[in-house]
Amino acid sequence: MAELIPLVMFGAVFAALLAGYGVAATLGGVALLFALLGMAIGAFDGRDLGFLAGRLFGVFTNQTLLAVPLFVLMGVTLERTNIAETLLESLSSLMAKLPGGLAIAVTLVGMLMAASTGIVGATVVTLGLLALPSMQRAGFDPKLSTGTICATGTLGQIIPPSIALVLLGDVLSNAYQQAQLGQGVFAPKTVSVGDLFAGALLPGLLLVALYAGYVLCVSLISPARAPRTHAESSDKRGGANLLRGLLAPLALIVAVLGSILAGLATPTEAAAVGALGALGLAAANRALNAGNLREIMRATLTTTSMVFFILIGASLFSLVFRGYGGDDLVASVFDSLPGGIYGALLPVMLVIFLLGFVLDFIEITYVVVPVVGPALLAMGIDPVWLGILIAVNLQTSFLTPPFGFALFYLRGVTPDSIRTTEIYRGTVPFIVLQLALLAFLFAWPQLATWLPSVLYS
Repeated sequence: MAELIPLVMFGAVFAALLAGYGVAATLGGVALLFALLGMAIGAFDGRDLGFLAGRLFGVFTNQTLLAVPLFVLMGVTLERTNIAETLLESLSSLMAKLPGGLAIAVTLVGMLMAASTGIVGATVVTLGLLALPSMQRAGFDPKLSTGTICATGTLGQIIPPSIALVLLGDVLSNAYQQAQLGQGVFAPKTVSVGDLFAGALLPGLLLVALYAGYVLCVSLISPARAPRTHAESSDKRGGANLLRGLLAPLALIVAVLGSILAGLATPTEAAAVGALGALGLAAANRALNAGNLREIMRATLTTTSMVFFILIGASLFSLVFRGYGGDDLVASVFDSLPGGIYGALLPVMLVIFLLGFVLDFIEITYVVVPVVGPALLAMGIDPVWLGILIAVNLQTSFLTPPFGFALFYLRGVTPDSIRTTEIYRGTVPFIVLQLALLAFLFAWPQLATWLPSVLYS
């Protein structure tokens, strides 16, 4: 029975999470409880807890994780200082004459906001408040407008540089090294956050193109659902202001991502440049004052504290889980499944998809990936491909009715005139597009692995 303790421990964590307890406290509390019980019955070596100090020291000195507060600062600054609103106005003006131009502009703004924040809730709420009233005034079909906002709001899972990819890259790096050490490779290869950024770029851009293509097709087939708008704002603001509102945020994001992909800066260094650049843009737009700066710092501190508190709890959980031999148990389960790599990967993807209904990406990244990652990577799965599959899978889960997080976030800022069923129906075509992207990734892993191999060969 002792060999089943890791499974009971895993089940206890999810039972506590579903009961509404905090993630970080649940992870740490369940781990300590099972460690004490195991020591009492002689099933757990208490000396293993002595490794916790070294693990925590490794967390706090991890240079990659320093990118988290900096990217959060960058995203919160762009969100809280009307830069996103200016960007939406600029793109809407440029695309006003296109069929469905406003919806395409919302898609592109969502892509840029996703690249800067990587937090689904913040992007969906911001787009809902900024874009939905404009789309309603323009006469857009509520299903199309809400579906577009929900779908683009989840792009933060896959568009680099996003916090989700930073955290996933760090966890996969540890899992990859652990898998190789378990195979007797004492000079293990590494996978970096930059690798994951490069791997996510083509799938992310392809998904944005699919979204925009769908909107364009709908507007051509049924113009009443996505009418053309008038470029009034461009006349009022002037071409120079229009370009400045569009190019400045775009240049900042391209500079941050480009410096990482070109190898000119680490993700942490690029995040520092992005945070400073976002504050500079806000100051140049005269949108930065003492009140805004206080809110930005408080939001950054709150989000960063949450991430690191969860990481501490996850470190303790994984230490106790492995002390019970949980990693060997997971590996043996995967080896016994029929179908080889795909036989092991498909159930994991299904479980992650279902967990996305009740857990945030941070929780899934720190709870599930460290458990299943080493076993999957030991089977020969490419770590970049696995990371992109997980990111797209979670993005689809956050969008799928009736439990998708993005739907709840948008419902909270949507007027009562738009029914919940309209929001659900509006997301269905975009879910089909995301499932198509997942199918492409399964059929052609090179979609995720080609660019990293070219850049970092």
